[in-house]
Amino acid sequence: MTALELYVARLTLTDFRNHAMLDLTLDAAPVCLYGANGAGKTNILEALSAIAPGRGLRGAAVQDMARQSPDAQTRARLWSVSARVRRGGFESVVGVGAERAGDGAIKRLARLDGRPASGADLARAARMSWLTPAMDRLFSGPAGDRRRFLDRLTLAAAPEHGAAAVAYEKALRERQRLLNDDRMDAAWLGALEREMAAHGAALAHARVEIVALLEAAIDQREAGAFPKATIALEGTLEGAFAAGQNSADVEESFMDVLRRARRRDAAAGRALDGPHRSDLLVRHREKDMPAQLCSTGEQKALLLGLVLAHARALAQAPDAGPALLLLDEAGAHLDPERRAALFDELSALPGQAWLTGTEMSLFDAFADRAQLLRIG
Repeated sequence: MTALELYVARLTLTDFRNHAMLDLTLDAAPVCLYGANGAGKTNILEALSAIAPGRGLRGAAVQDMARQSPDAQTRARLWSVSARVRRGGFESVVGVGAERAGDGAIKRLARLDGRPASGADLARAARMSWLTPAMDRLFSGPAGDRRRFLDRLTLAAAPEHGAAAVAYEKALRERQRLLNDDRMDAAWLGALEREMAAHGAALAHARVEIVALLEAAIDQREAGAFPKATIALEGTLEGAFAAGQNSADVEESFMDVLRRARRRDAAAGRALDGPHRSDLLVRHREKDMPAQLCSTGEQKALLLGLVLAHARALAQAPDAGPALLLLDEAGAHLDPERRAALFDELSALPGQAWLTGTEMSLFDAFADRAQLLRIG
């Protein structure tokens, strides 16, 4: 590990999922969680993902992360996660949890070193990405899943990406509400479309930049256990940036598209143009084959290769840095050679990796390079 290493030195869970209390003290080496199904291994990864912006690796609502119990009093408790994060000799404490508002509603609370924290603050404190078994068919699933995957990778590089996405979605919903109600107020719609154009252009530009970083990281490595991917973005705004247009021109063009499409979008019940409809296109480079046509094993290997390339790209970027990697059951369906190659790559990264598996033997190839923790 270099002086720029990033790792969780201590993780504390209270009333989170099936964990009434969990307190782990760790060093910078990869963390391997093993134990029977249902022991709570994935819940620990989800708790870590909760300290990042968004809804975590399961996409769960705040109230659904509370400890499950038949006892009503236990269910009413509020959960919390605290992580002591070290990076390059500096330490910060990130805390997230649920709190009860004055009206009784449960909402999310986030703090960084004891102070209220924004999503961008969380993203900077602990950049991270993750893979779960549900993502194994990412390339053959709906475009929305690939957009969310790409935006998670983008957020780790550009913490402001999350705020732009929230602002864009808000303006998108408000515009559609007016269109659905047949309220064709040109001034009001124009203001919302201006918001959509500004934030939509920011989203598209950040996506183009992360794809360029990924391509460079992929090209730097020789072919190995994980096949190289050729990646591209399908989207009008992303295409305009890729063609060399500047932000002002992209915004102006998008506003014009939205203005002309009001009646069409009203009839469709949704906006048919914009970065909310973009897609990530991936091909197996050696076979020159779309990823969705590859075998299940090849798709998983391509996905792992992308996540590893992303981690390398962030570690090399001067305005980013190492990221935590959360890999749920990532090695379970890999052959021994590819599993060993994965562990070699993870051991060489400056960001800490967290892995889960049912058997300790799954992690034998790590030898003494990892921390093995039995859960349950």
